[in-house]
Amino acid sequence: MHNKLPAALADWFAARNWSPHPHQLAMLEAAAAGRSALLIAPTGGGKTLAGFLPSLVDLIIADPPPQGLHTLYISPLKALAVDIHRNLETPIAEMGLPIRAETRTGDTPQSKRQRQRRSPPQMLMTTPESLALLLSYEDAPAIFGQLRCVIVDELHALEDNKRGDLLSLGLSRLTALAPKARRVGLSATVAEPDRLRRWLSPTRDADDVSLVLGESGAEPRIEVLE
Repeated sequence: MHNKLPAALADWFAARNWSPHPHQLAMLEAAAAGRSALLIAPTGGGKTLAGFLPSLVDLIIADPPPQGLHTLYISPLKALAVDIHRNLETPIAEMGLPIRAETRTGDTPQSKRQRQRRSPPQMLMTTPESLALLLSYEDAPAIFGQLRCVIVDELHALEDNKRGDLLSLGLSRLTALAPKARRVGLSATVAEPDRLRRWLSPTRDADDVSLVLGESGAEPRIEVLE
């Protein structure tokens, strides 16, 4: 079902004179096979959309759209989580999709945090620290029980430090709460992709995670002003 874009998404691409990149379609294929995936691509190549595309397809074709948390996006930077949310809201609004996408960071008001616990959005953008706090709540099984996908952005910036260790513990807890949830890693070009695949795999087996390589993004324009 993931190999073909639903009409709403296909029309949205067409309205921009866009076609899905090969690596975006490869991420759909990995999702259709139920596999976790690591996408390595330079900036500007549609990496983030590739990570979210299978989730958007899932939520569009579901009738009615599932309630509860479907996709969890984790960023090392609070500002990036907010920026990604803003970018994701555009296609959701333009396609008129009944999908709630929200952020949860240290800046999120208490009233909104409480509402998110009672009624989680389908897509939530957060940080490793905010995730650790969410997982500490007694109602964590209810919050994460319907989770289907975890997206870790800028994985290369997390896998070899203490914040990455904290996130790794959080991912293990999520696997216990939602064993059907796939893991998706997004990374800039790295020298040892298998190391990131092992980190992303619940079993630490790189072969459990599909490797998708993205093409280059837009050519940079560099000018030196004198």
